[in-house]
Amino acid sequence: MEELTSDEIAAIFSAAGDSVTVINADANFAAYQTANPNSDSTETEWKGMIQRNTEHLEIIKAYTKTDGTTSIWGSESFTAIDAAITTGKAIYS
Repeated sequence: MEELTSDEIAAIFSAAGDSVTVINADANFAAYQTANPNSDSTETEWKGMIQRNTEHLEIIKAYTKTDGTTSIWGSESFTAIDAAITTGKAIYS
């Protein structure tokens, strides 16, 4: 596999924002239900969604170059991602 271009890395980082949004959108299941009145998701399903998004962010943070060691990330700020991971784990743990 070839190294990712800077545009591809930027797109991955931008897409990670979607997971951050999902995790941060609702502090608890009641807030999720209020924000999504047409959803028939159970609390267990909601927690599963939060867990999948949290794990997705952890995977993205660990992306490496083809050498398997060097991170693809440069000067990106992971402050929001780190906070979302912490929030997500608190929700589903």
